[in-house]
Amino acid sequence: MSARFLDPDGEVYGLPTFPFRMAPGGYATRRQLRTAGLRPGGQPVAAQLLWYSNRRRKPGSPPVLRVAYLYRVDLARPVRPMTPAKWAALARANAAQRVCPECRTDAGYRIPLTLGMCVPCATPAHQAA
Repeated sequence: MSARFLDPDGEVYGLPTFPFRMAPGGYATRRQLRTAGLRPGGQPVAAQLLWYSNRRRKPGSPPVLRVAYLYRVDLARPVRPMTPAKWAALARANAAQRVCPECRTDAGYRIPLTLGMCVPCATPAHQAA
């Protein structure tokens, strides 16, 4: 167990700080709250996790300091349900991403941003015809 980032009182870092995977119960990240159907609900950050990561490190450089903010689960609120207007807006946005700007047809899938058009329109055989 590494005590490098262990500061449960927040004297060193200003917030209660714990090493990676060492947070006590009752705290959760935004993702963990969302998985549980909750949201922070306006509460301030209650604690943080700190750790060194080699994931985004460039060769020859030192490890990168990473941080994850924690929120209290007992103060979290339920996620607001989607309204019919939000569902309709989302459906329109998804439909707009399916229409090819070249042939103006519904491709049946989201148009790749790398191509900017549906796959048949992007192939050289289709462009030559």
